Amino acid sequence: MQAKALAGLRIVEMDAIGPVPYLGALLADFGADVVRIARSGGVWSEMAQAAPVLHRSRRKLALDLKTDDGRDAALALIHRADAVIEGFRPGVMERLGLGPQACLLVNPRLVYARMTGWGQTGPRAAEAGHDINYLALSGALDMIGPKERPLAPLNLAADYAGGALILAFGLMAALHHAQATGEGQVIDAAMTDGVANLVNLFQFFRQTGQWSPAREDNLLDGGAPFYAVYPCSDGRFVAVGCIEPQFFAAFMRGLGLDHDPGEQMDRALWPGLRARIARVLASAPQAHWSAHFAGTDACVTPVLTMEEAVADPHNRARMAHVQAEGLWQGAPAPKLSRTPAAVSPRAEVTLQAVLDDWPAR
Repeated sequence: MQAKALAGLRIVEMDAIGPVPYLGALLADFGADVVRIARSGGVWSEMAQAAPVLHRSRRKLALDLKTDDGRDAALALIHRADAVIEGFRPGVMERLGLGPQACLLVNPRLVYARMTGWGQTGPRAAEAGHDINYLALSGALDMIGPKERPLAPLNLAADYAGGALILAFGLMAALHHAQATGEGQVIDAAMTDGVANLVNLFQFFRQTGQWSPAREDNLLDGGAPFYAVYPCSDGRFVAVGCIEPQFFAAFMRGLGLDHDPGEQMDRALWPGLRARIARVLASAPQAHWSAHFAGTDACVTPVLTMEEAVADPHNRARMAHVQAEGLWQGAPAPKLSRTPAAVSPRAEVTLQAVLDDWPAR
């Protein structure tokens, strides 16, 4: 079997919640040897019990970092590692004697990746917060949801997209530099920074007068009748996303509705157009419209439940989900042609076992 893409990469993960375990899973699925230093009790062990998917594909080492022995054991691993990933509030790792200065002293080529909501600096750096708070301060939350109030999109946007995925990119950049020069560095990844970067397009639209400050009044926020969710006769929903004129034309033909190509982008006509579309889609169940538009470029899809998504023919053909430890999970993504990722079992490990696997460099 061919080695995975990140084989040989050694990562020490400090147990946390949110984006850090998600990042650990991403790295481990693609072959990095990630050792998660876990603490017993508290929210971290509860998360491990409730959501083992977040801790897949890697080994766990239990250490008490508040003791000299625990700190020394962690430093012994860090001395042989390529990177550390941690998600504590600023100052916590320093108080444990495991901050960047101490770690880079024992391993100058180390990439020390720090993940927080507010960042290591700034007026809010020491405050608690969660995904919804970081979205709110970034300006992104104000744009999402119905007219009446903003609506948080689960914890996908700040924790995982603005947090874990942005940090993953930064980590790869810093590791590339370290491998070329032998120089380690510290990554200060803030979810607020990440989301601010993600919404650049909409910042541009707002500053150039192309985006209304009202929710459900714009092209991509449910305001456009051709980019929206509609109820069907059975109470289920279909998603419509026919932005391009040729796709919109295919959609209208499929509904049996006449239209003037010029009306699609005329905002004054949107309410009437939405009402016409809604009446037709409400006349039949979701399954009818799913079959009716299958194989067309009308950009219509059923809104599936999580269980239905696992069984969907396209997702099954793509092997978008994998069953591990008796649970359906999203498969590693993206798919690599030569060094594909895969989910591997979790395991508990001793310090000596890791040191044996990680000879000094």
